[in-house]
Amino acid sequence: MIVGNGDVGEEGRTAIAAADFVIRFNECRSYASSPGRTDVVAVCNTGRPGKAMTGDTGWRTLPGVVEASEIWCVRDPEKFAEMRGPLAVSHPELDDFCDDYTSQFKAFCREAGKRHVVVEKMIHEAVDEALSVYDPAPYVVPSTGLIAIAETFRRFPDAETGLAGFGHAGWDGHPFAAERQLVDRYIAEGRLVRYAADVANTPASPYFLDKR
Repeated sequence: MIVGNGDVGEEGRTAIAAADFVIRFNECRSYASSPGRTDVVAVCNTGRPGKAMTGDTGWRTLPGVVEASEIWCVRDPEKFAEMRGPLAVSHPELDDFCDDYTSQFKAFCREAGKRHVVVEKMIHEAVDEALSVYDPAPYVVPSTGLIAIAETFRRFPDAETGLAGFGHAGWDGHPFAAERQLVDRYIAEGRLVRYAADVANTPASPYFLDKR
């Protein structure tokens, strides 16, 4: 199960409880409504989210983070170092977007006895290519959720994979309309199963709303 930070719904909670492997995100905001196992926390390891999580000792004590055996950093430092120059021209307001906190997450994992994984830039670039089919408006980067879906496909190509808590809405630097279309295609192809939310609209993560 890949569990976003939106409303997961009753179907999703049941599926999470039965899953053999559960991936959550950043501050695991949906954990309270869908407690249970957590194997991975996929984190945005650059910019303000990365700084907030690594600088906050409270993040380390969140139940999902404590339970996880792996932390996935979804932004390859090499890729984001390459992006810094172009972003300074196209989006000068995102001056801290590429600041890298991967080493801090790695140090936390070492201290906590967790496996540290950096999602390679080829995954990011493959996601960009997959999204291009839907002719998205100019965007900054794919969402953490979509990168984690792609990494899950790479690591577990034959697994039955469920999706819950994804609203495909938030910061306008992510191509959410195209991401929804791509996820819908994966569902149609049988690569994902989407579990319905109990409510139609769930507020986006504050990490995304502050444009980092």
